[in-house]
Amino acid sequence: MPHTHKQRLKTYRMTIAYDGTSFHGWQTQPNGLSIQQLIEEALLRLIKIPVRIIAAGRTDAGVHALGQVAHFRTDKSLNTKTIFKALNGILPKDIRILEFAEAHPNFHANRSAIKKIYRYSICTESYVMPFEQRYTLHLHKKVDMDLVRQAAKLFIGKHDFTSFANVGGGAPIEKNPYRTILRLDVIPTPSGFQLEFEGDGFFYKMVRNITGMLLAVGTGRRELKDIKRVFHAKDRKQAERAVPANGLTLVKVFYPQDLINPVNDDDSSALPESSGS
Repeated sequence: MPHTHKQRLKTYRMTIAYDGTSFHGWQTQPNGLSIQQLIEEALLRLIKIPVRIIAAGRTDAGVHALGQVAHFRTDKSLNTKTIFKALNGILPKDIRILEFAEAHPNFHANRSAIKKIYRYSICTESYVMPFEQRYTLHLHKKVDMDLVRQAAKLFIGKHDFTSFANVGGGAPIEKNPYRTILRLDVIPTPSGFQLEFEGDGFFYKMVRNITGMLLAVGTGRRELKDIKRVFHAKDRKQAERAVPANGLTLVKVFYPQDLINPVNDDDSSALPESSGS
């Protein structure tokens, strides 16, 4: 007699680090190699069925990650230790799986995220060290660090970020233009400084656009008072251009603890795979 019981889908999550230099961003696309494509192809080799992985954020071409998170669902029971080792054996060395584990059935890498940390690195020396040039913006102008710190404080809190968000790439800003930046630290480094953003969510190119504005103030091209005016304008054209992608790194994504680990009992509320991200 045939077995007709439908097995519950299992949810697997991954923490991923990558050097984004050689890729056309996270998301699979027809005109270039992506991180998502390579991981999905590696999983197909290992588990013999196609799966679609969804990330916490669709990083752009050239953006890096220390703690990207992604998930997929399948009715197969996977040996997580074996898959973890095998993925790192198949993937190129500029993509590493840091963790591979089963998660709660309702875990969603994008929708379950409660906050993220991004970091943008800037070099203000006359040269960039060879091992830093892929991950750092080389700024050829003198920067008033006190002005940068004052400007950074104006972005902390809940704001309408319409003027600092590009169209496309993620959740439509028209639905809810508000996001909360919990922390925007200006951190000195031996060769310059880093901007570290911690927030409950970020729009497409938002971090790079804000960084462009902070550097414009720090180099004297814009004034502190311009920031409030640009916020009020709700017009992307009033703000500065986005800084280059190579200085940006997704550092960490945070989730409710109860969604990190799997459940042992039969959870009938398990979600089917979503077409969104």
